[in-house]
Amino acid sequence: METSRVIRIAAAVITDATGACLLVRKQGTTAFMQPGGKMEPGETPEQALVRELKEELSIQIALSDLTYLGHFSDQAVNEPGYVVEADVYRVQGVTSVVTPAAEIAEIAWVNPTAPTTLRLAPLTQQQLLPLAAAF
Repeated sequence: METSRVIRIAAAVITDATGACLLVRKQGTTAFMQPGGKMEPGETPEQALVRELKEELSIQIALSDLTYLGHFSDQAVNEPGYVVEADVYRVQGVTSVVTPAAEIAEIAWVNPTAPTTLRLAPLTQQQLLPLAAAF
C-alpha cells in the first residue's frame, strides 16, 4: 500500500475505575474513536500523545504514564480509502476532569464489553475496545 494512503497516529486507551473506556468524536464527524492524533514533524508517538491529550481533552500526563500496547491498523473512518496506523498506549494516572477542547465535539465513556449504539471507528470497535476489556 502506498504511503500516501496511510495515516499515522498515536492513540490512547484510557479506562476509568469502573473499566469504562474514554472515546472521542471530532467536530464534523459521526464516529467515536480513541483520543490521540497525528505526530508533528520531529515528534515521537509518545510526545504527540501527551500533546494531543492536553490540547484536546485538558488531560495532563507524563511520558511515564504511558504503557505501549502495540502497533495497530485498520480502515480510517473519516478518510475513505485510507488506512490508519496507530501506535497505541494505555494511559494511567488520569485524575483530571476530561474536558472536550480544540476539534473534539463530544466524549463518551463506554463499557468495552457491552453493546453500544454509538457509531465506532473500525480500529476502536474491532481492536481497541476488546483490548480495553482485558484491563
